[in-house]
Amino acid sequence: MAKILLAVSSHDTLGDTGNRTGYSVSEAAHPYNVFVGAGHEVDFVSVRGGEPPAVVFPGEEEDPEIVGFLADETVKAKLVATRRAADVDPAEYAAIFYVGGHGAMWDFPDSPDLARIAMDIHGRGGVVSAVCHGPAALVDLRLPDGTLLVSGKRVASFSNEEEASLGLVEVMPFLLEDRLKEAGALHTKAPVYQAHTQSDGRVVTGQNPASAAPVARLVVAELARAAEAR
Repeated sequence: MAKILLAVSSHDTLGDTGNRTGYSVSEAAHPYNVFVGAGHEVDFVSVRGGEPPAVVFPGEEEDPEIVGFLADETVKAKLVATRRAADVDPAEYAAIFYVGGHGAMWDFPDSPDLARIAMDIHGRGGVVSAVCHGPAALVDLRLPDGTLLVSGKRVASFSNEEEASLGLVEVMPFLLEDRLKEAGALHTKAPVYQAHTQSDGRVVTGQNPASAAPVARLVVAELARAAEAR
């Protein structure tokens, strides 16, 4: 059994729209269930700590996995008091999973502590993973030699077309697909809202909410391979 860290956004304001944002509950619930179902232990982290702002999108309210996740006493206890990224010892974890939700676009890229956790895990042979807007955490991560982590790697994320479909291109601080390409990533994508994943060099990413559980399953497979190699 490995320990996996789910990172969620602390940012609650959707630009200048007056709307609230945060982390996507579906993109936490589905991976959480995959990880726990595979026998792994899951903790939560956020940039500021405490209870993070949560978003359940229309049509998700009846999803039994989301309902069960929000009702689970263990999950509730962990989410009401997430640890600050600054207080996390990455040596405890074999993988980090950056949960999507638009909030990630504001606070993930600028968190040196989230970056520290990811690069420590990756440097020890662990897995760095993210879905939807979660790959915002990856855009500035650098290996010890200064190379950007995603440079030359196949990476998926929420696409420009998907952002445009929500009318949020001008609201976002940047377009995630474009920023990943600027960092040297080999960005790939499927048609809007179809599940799509990539796994390359222990960096596992997915395009959208439909990709959250598939990304988690790829992480589980990577951890199993690492365990067999030891």
